[in-house]
Amino acid sequence: KSMELTQAFLICCCLVLVHEGSCQPYLRLRPSPSDSLPVMDIIEHPDPEYDPREQDLDERTLRKKLGSNFDPNFMSITTPVQVNLSTQDPLSKFKPPGPIPNDIKKLDLSETPYGMRMKIGKKAKRKFLQWLWSYTYCPVVYTWKDLGVRFWPRYIKEGNCFNEKSCSFPEGMTCKPVNTVYKTFLRWYCQGWSRQKYCTWIPIRYPIISECKCSC
Repeated sequence: KSMELTQAFLICCCLVLVHEGSCQPYLRLRPSPSDSLPVMDIIEHPDPEYDPREQDLDERTLRKKLGSNFDPNFMSITTPVQVNLSTQDPLSKFKPPGPIPNDIKKLDLSETPYGMRMKIGKKAKRKFLQWLWSYTYCPVVYTWKDLGVRFWPRYIKEGNCFNEKSCSFPEGMTCKPVNTVYKTFLRWYCQGWSRQKYCTWIPIRYPIISECKCSC
């Protein structure tokens, strides 16, 4: 059985190496639609005069203003506890959810680049395809980010694509964002200068990476 798994691995390696294009994956993976995520830190005006005052940070008032847009899974009013995600064994820390994708299931491991065919046991094929799914899977790693006092809620759970290793074989491709979700926050916005300025909370939509794929 171990010999069958080794043969399947070698065959798949050959299939990938002879595929046209050095950065063309053998799986049909979508490219990243944006290179600007996660959102870069906003450069704020350093003058504390542009910060909300204590009476502007009344939680009851702000909760009412934000309404149903308040999502405790992605936003926090108080400093959240950061979870330390070890990357020493990424395949065990981030196991792919759900069944093996059809793109991987349809791989013909019995056909070699030279037209020869090799019989591979079902169990060996299933184990190899599961390994391949784990290797090319691109998880979203979430960490809490402090947006500063001029946002409410102040803390957002931001997504990043896991990139501690290449997600392709041969190496060269990396995990990149392909889908985002938008969460509505309140932003403290000021117009004018000095005593003539007017400040208020306005709703803004903040993009968060929700899905990553292996891509060039």
